[in-house]
Amino acid sequence: MNSNRLTLIGLAIIVILITVYASVFVVNERQQAIVLRFGEIQDVKTEPGLYFKMPFAFAGFDTVQIIEDRLLRLDLADQPPVQVSGGRFYEVDAFLTFKITDARRFRETVSGDLTSAAARLRTRFDAALRRVYGLRSFEAALSDERTEMMRQVRDLIRPDAQSLGLSVEDVRIVRTDLTAEVSQQTFDRMKAERLAEAERIRARGRETARRIRAVADRQVIEIVAEAQRESEIIRGEGDAKRNGIFADAFGRDPEFFEFYRSMAAYQRALENSDTTMVLSPNSEFFKFFKDSGAAPTNAPARPPVPEVDPNPGTAEQEATTQQ
Repeated sequence: MNSNRLTLIGLAIIVILITVYASVFVVNERQQAIVLRFGEIQDVKTEPGLYFKMPFAFAGFDTVQIIEDRLLRLDLADQPPVQVSGGRFYEVDAFLTFKITDARRFRETVSGDLTSAAARLRTRFDAALRRVYGLRSFEAALSDERTEMMRQVRDLIRPDAQSLGLSVEDVRIVRTDLTAEVSQQTFDRMKAERLAEAERIRARGRETARRIRAVADRQVIEIVAEAQRESEIIRGEGDAKRNGIFADAFGRDPEFFEFYRSMAAYQRALENSDTTMVLSPNSEFFKFFKDSGAAPTNAPARPPVPEVDPNPGTAEQEATTQQ
């Protein structure tokens, strides 16, 4: 009797434990829970914690569907080339991040299946990306417009994502590459543009060089002309001073000056040993050789004749005249 009672008590405890276990579920901080009863949504648990439900799900009572409550990522890669403005095609890789914000709608639209929701979101993502790229050129994705393009793609996807109970947080374009054909065409075009730009730079350089050279040549001519002018002025002043000195010397002692010029003419005329001169003994050219030995011994000594001729041309002309 006691053993049967103990058995019944043990069975009751086991049933209670099973009932309690079937009635309790836990939701952590990365999850949401949808409570279903006979396939109908009874409640949605979005906060982490310990919750209770009707037990015995196998009999059609409450069941719990756990869905994600964290930021998820959807990659769009290995897609067909995207056509941009101008008719060219490019390979584009991108991804978006999203979150399940409306668990009830998520359950009603895709039965809470994340794979189905990702497939539908991928289709909308691809369409939005092609639409944004179709309105711009390839260079836009490589410029400051890239941020605006990603924002526009995100805004285009958001209405469709909200209809699935999802919220698109961000869109990022990872890669925008040329196809093989377009890459070669773009390379050839860029090469031609660079060659044309290089030729324009060289032409500007040659023009600048000619302009600088012309300025330098003009400056050289001006400097040389100024130097020649100053040299002529200095030479004229020197000649004037020289002539003044000779005139002063001639005025002080005309006889000595004539003797000096004659000695300079003798020196120049007899300088070359191969020179042959036929002159009359009574020529004025030899007047200072006459009676040279009759000079008084007490006569004052003449200064030595300098070798430099201040005006040799005049003496030579006189010698020629005497001839």
